[in-house]
Amino acid sequence: MNFARSALKVRCVVASLFFAAIALVQLALETDARADEKPIVISTTVLADHPVNQCAPGQALGAGVDGHEKGDCARMFTDKNIEQMLSAGFGPLTYRLRTELAGEVWHWNPQGTWSDPVHQCGYWTSDDSLGEPINVSYGYHLPRRGNTIDQANDDGYSRIADGDNDSFWKSNPYLDSHFTAESDDGHPQWVVIDLDARKPVNAIRILWGTPYATQYRVEYWPGDDPMHLHPDDDEDWQPFAHGNVDHAHGGDELIRLAERPSSVRFVRIVMSHSSRTSSQPSNDIRDRLGFAIREIELGKIEKRGRFHDYVRRASDRHRQTVIYVSSTDPWHRAEDIDSSIEQPGMDFILHSALTNGLPVLVPVGVLYDTPENASAEINYLLRRNYDLEGIELGEEPDGQWAFPEDYAALYAGVARQLTALNPRLKLGGPSLQNFEERLLTWADASGNRSWMNRFLKYVRNAGVPFDFFSFEFYPFDNICADAAPQLLQIPSRLRSVLASLRADGVPSDLPWLMTEYGYSVFAGRHEVDLPGALFNADTVGAFLTLGGSKAYQYGYEPNYLQDELKCSWGNLMILQLTPKNDQPNHLSAYYAAQLITKEWMQPTNEPHEIFPATINQKKSKASSAVSVYAAHRPDNQWALLAINKHPNRTAQLNVEFKIPGARQPVRFTGQVELIQFSRQQYAWQQEGPNGHPIRSLPPAHFTREASPSYNLPPYSLTVLRGKLSD
Repeated sequence: MNFARSALKVRCVVASLFFAAIALVQLALETDARADEKPIVISTTVLADHPVNQCAPGQALGAGVDGHEKGDCARMFTDKNIEQMLSAGFGPLTYRLRTELAGEVWHWNPQGTWSDPVHQCGYWTSDDSLGEPINVSYGYHLPRRGNTIDQANDDGYSRIADGDNDSFWKSNPYLDSHFTAESDDGHPQWVVIDLDARKPVNAIRILWGTPYATQYRVEYWPGDDPMHLHPDDDEDWQPFAHGNVDHAHGGDELIRLAERPSSVRFVRIVMSHSSRTSSQPSNDIRDRLGFAIREIELGKIEKRGRFHDYVRRASDRHRQTVIYVSSTDPWHRAEDIDSSIEQPGMDFILHSALTNGLPVLVPVGVLYDTPENASAEINYLLRRNYDLEGIELGEEPDGQWAFPEDYAALYAGVARQLTALNPRLKLGGPSLQNFEERLLTWADASGNRSWMNRFLKYVRNAGVPFDFFSFEFYPFDNICADAAPQLLQIPSRLRSVLASLRADGVPSDLPWLMTEYGYSVFAGRHEVDLPGALFNADTVGAFLTLGGSKAYQYGYEPNYLQDELKCSWGNLMILQLTPKNDQPNHLSAYYAAQLITKEWMQPTNEPHEIFPATINQKKSKASSAVSVYAAHRPDNQWALLAINKHPNRTAQLNVEFKIPGARQPVRFTGQVELIQFSRQQYAWQQEGPNGHPIRSLPPAHFTREASPSYNLPPYSLTVLRGKLSD
């Protein structure tokens, strides 16, 4: 029996080698065929008269670590894996907060206190005393959750449409005037019901919890989708004829919104005044603040008085009618622990070699947490003497449909506590989710639809610190589409995002942090193949050239393949874990990181100057296939990061520099170092969950005499490094 298994293993190895040999032959034939194609001729001019940015790569080029499925952190963060992670060359670290995306509250320390300790429920504050180091932590589901959809595992559901009259959604009590010191209608809370298609609606039934709304209105959206606005959308919420309700008394309310049904898909309830009551005696005022709804029915009253309800009720995200809410109460119970997902412990990460001895950007929960828990976390870190780069307040509030004023009020509440703790702390955010063209929300009373502009206005009026601006860049939702045309869009998409934010008032004199970037929020092959490497290099080069301060690559820790959209297996990662091998596979993103951190730039904390490089060719798809980014290094060498995004054609890159005082453009002189990463170094074998690189080599190094032009292979990264002629 053992002999048979050994023979089978040998046959499998021989077969694997045979198919790998065939793949290499095919690749060689393809490369020869591509070599016969006419090269793309591109000219680039480095405008070396003035730098557009200055950065120290040891401080500007970082990476982030995040939460993962239970048990994965121990497998990912071994000493050997951490050594491999560090060899990618990244400098600073950011700690990402998965619980905020999951609509969960974070017990950053498993030890702490409940507001109702007898029943082990209420509002949680983790312990800030210096006990045992925290190696792992967990989030807790919110039993008063309102959103059907979340931005993490998306495995929860709304309590408004779960069919259980004993459960309910409740809004965040910290948005009540008791905490904001604004008027009672300063932060109206809302619920949006998505019927999935236009249907005739003229009635709504609301089964209120406590506290309930004493004043509210019901509206409909006339356009396509109010949850994903575009600049050319000019619709606004429209009132139903009988949609305004004053002096309500809670309970079970059936409202005839209009005599005749209107064909609508999206309906919104806007609540402005609370009853401030509680169903049970409580000394905690948070139990009496906000609004609570148990169930909603939405439909039409037919001729015989029968109410036809369109809402699908289920305790399942995929089967219930989709509900969106403005905020959610962070109240929860000990039994609500989400033990399937773990955050690496703050002590485990901040005490590890991953920090490189540099200050770390850390998060605090805002949307689904309390100011008291946030303050305790930072007090704990300060007492541990950890060096903090800054504190990022919340994560992706725009992607979770939070109103800018609501997020700003929660931000201000946390900021006041942190500033009182230590006025020297650097606070910022909001870690905006990726968006296209402009980040918009529903118009306010003055018609302003800019999310960021309204957030900044509120923060300025609140008088709280806003020391840095952070955002995320994941431009391609369709991971199943061909990578080649998507790669052409990277610089223009990022340029458009940054220009939009500047137009909306984000100050240019603040540090701009790209706290996460990656090809897509979904896992797929492009991320583990060459397109992922090209994307990362192009994004970093464009961001620094556009004035960005720090870029943190997502997917630092070793990970496994996933197939989220059922089209290909991949993941955002630089190292691949495999079940049968303790040594992780080095992926294309790993080598791209090394090429940027160790070859394009010097691995040092000395400043590098970034200069613009123009592409001198008539606009065409071929010309947009090449990006060039220029850095003047402390060793007085000029380094160009050149990216050929064409999958089939070599690019012939002509290089010149426009130097102040020089009558003619100048070129490299003497010896030029050429460092290149292409299909010659890397090839991915797609085998479903067992996919892996069949060739994984570091970038090739060449030294050659300077010349007017240099060849860039298809799908390649190239660093050209040398000195200039006099």
